[in-house]
Amino acid sequence: MRIVLGTFLLANTMADYSVLMEKEGRIHVVEVIDEMVKHKGLGVINTATLLADSNIGDEVLVGQKYLTIMPARLPELISGMARRAQTISAKDAGLFITKLGIGAGDTVLEAGLGSGGLSLHLARVLGETGHLITAEPRDEHASVGLTNLQRASECFSGFPKHTHLVGMVEDVVPNEEINAIVLDMPEHSPAIAACAPKLVFGGRLACYAPTTSQLEACWKACEEADLAVEWAGELMERQWGLTSKGGMRPVNGPFGHTAFLLVAQKR
Repeated sequence: MRIVLGTFLLANTMADYSVLMEKEGRIHVVEVIDEMVKHKGLGVINTATLLADSNIGDEVLVGQKYLTIMPARLPELISGMARRAQTISAKDAGLFITKLGIGAGDTVLEAGLGSGGLSLHLARVLGETGHLITAEPRDEHASVGLTNLQRASECFSGFPKHTHLVGMVEDVVPNEEINAIVLDMPEHSPAIAACAPKLVFGGRLACYAPTTSQLEACWKACEEADLAVEWAGELMERQWGLTSKGGMRPVNGPFGHTAFLLVAQKR
């Protein structure tokens, strides 16, 4: 099954969105609509009435909370996105975008869509001249990812053409040339074999693999598909903060490994 969605995905449901931030930094992305609607963490509110005659930077009162109206930029949309599946982090998305060389006018295939975290980064970079193709076999995940992309299509100044494919990517691979491919799935090898022939010469394919055994399988599958592995590894993230007695130290929390990454090129 194949679904083709235009530049602004669902023309009949175009809406305005606003970003509200609590004092502690929690983000809420709300649709501005003239009716009473329940919003998680905010209660039942009429956002059109609440935000009438308000501008970015203003504060609004919701119950006992003062919230600031923020610009609807990529970090805010990521923080306030609807979630179901685990999303690819900003640090990993940044590496993929840089090493894949993604930019305006490119056609990029992403599988699977999941909650659409990486999709938002890709859409922002591709702009209105690009083409983002997403694939996802699970409707329950796709519905969340498409919701997040719908919001972004209304908030970004330029949004790419978007095509969503329903199914395993190896079964629905598009019949067109692709500049870059990102694969985030339990089993990469069939997808690599099916998608690699669609890459333009010099195009690149990236894999997101939770385990080293999956990373090894990706490497071997890329070689079998005549792709040259350029880079494989992990990114470590360590956040620092101010101490109460002055100076700085690492913030308590998990050390920033998320997954193993691989980038290969068609030569």
